Amino acid sequence: MDRGGVVTTTTGTAGVRAPAWRGGFGRLWSAAVLSSFGDSLRTAALPLLAVTLTDRPLLIAAVTACGYLPWILFGLLGGAVADRVDQRRAMWTVDALRALLVGAFAVAVALGHASIGLLVALAFTLTALQTLFDNAATSLLPVLVDRDALGSANTRLMTSQRIAGGLVGGPVVPALLAAGAAVPFVADAGTYVVAALLVASVRIDAPERKPAPAGSTLRREIAEGLRTLWRDRALRGLCAATALCNIGMGAQLATLVVLVTGWLDAGPVGYAAAGAAFTVGGLAGGVVNGRVVKRLGAVRAVLLAGAVQIAALVVMGTVRSLTVLVAALVVFGLMGMVWNVNTTTLMQQRSPAELLGRVASAFRTLAFAGVPLGALLGGAVATAWGLNAPPLLTAAFFVLALGALIPVRKPDVPVVAPDDDATTAHAAR
Repeated sequence: MDRGGVVTTTTGTAGVRAPAWRGGFGRLWSAAVLSSFGDSLRTAALPLLAVTLTDRPLLIAAVTACGYLPWILFGLLGGAVADRVDQRRAMWTVDALRALLVGAFAVAVALGHASIGLLVALAFTLTALQTLFDNAATSLLPVLVDRDALGSANTRLMTSQRIAGGLVGGPVVPALLAAGAAVPFVADAGTYVVAALLVASVRIDAPERKPAPAGSTLRREIAEGLRTLWRDRALRGLCAATALCNIGMGAQLATLVVLVTGWLDAGPVGYAAAGAAFTVGGLAGGVVNGRVVKRLGAVRAVLLAGAVQIAALVVMGTVRSLTVLVAALVVFGLMGMVWNVNTTTLMQQRSPAELLGRVASAFRTLAFAGVPLGALLGGAVATAWGLNAPPLLTAAFFVLALGALIPVRKPDVPVVAPDDDATTAHAAR
């Protein structure tokens, strides 16, 4: 199909649309999966490294908090830039820079210069670069596949990333750490290099861009993206709900390592098992998502996902058993995938192509804004009320998130222009 000079390919039968593996999507998929593998090595190794440097939960949580703070500071700017530049070039350039940074950090760790301050600086800088990368990737995907195949493309990307990032990457971290504290970071830097080469090799005709109006500035373009998000009732409600969930997730992510290694006394192996369980759940979510959406509709699927996740979080915070925690994380990961696929696809489908980078950045920035706060809250709650308190705090924020979805709880209506009063839209099936 020809759209704006960009040739996109899909496969499918009986009305089911799916992206073709050949061409740009296959390379983008390969780069995303490889990067997720490397990221999982780093994100699992950083908290394990942090607990060797300090036993204070608040300082450990600060590493996670600073890994999300750049979304508040630079997220909107990253989206506006992504709509102005060649997204493919932006992605491989960012990956090349991240390879250099992580490689330098690995050298510092190998020489014994690791510190909490250095971990915080690395987390902050990598995420600052990620604000441009993620918004560019979100805008590039609809160029590579038809819009009615976005649901399938997002499911394949997210499921494969979960396999590489959790099922494959997370469990090998203890073995890599045994070989040396710097080894996971060396491997991560290598994956960035290969991913940059893969993205750089994608050959597409850039879509035509309308000239910017006279006097247009980044500030005005950012404001236009925010207005587009605000006018769409479905996106507005989903964004508010996701922001509340992410406050809770900040607390959960920042303190999971102390929950497993402290409250459950399960050590690094238990922490790896927890990460693998979350991954397995995500894989199951990728398998069942299409059927869940077909039966319930996109918004009701998100409501179901949130309700089940609340129950799983309560179990995590009240039952002192690694086996039970692992089972709860499987369920939590399954429903998390249902949530993520549907919110991402809905955003891409409803946004004008020329505004997608800005709408995506506005959604992400508002959604991620609570993560640093949640991470610090998690550390404070763990210090004040016990290492098992953060999952219960997360559950409370998920309850509030479901309340935010009440105004958009009606099932699907047809996809229309994003500035109307529609309640929601069909997700790709």
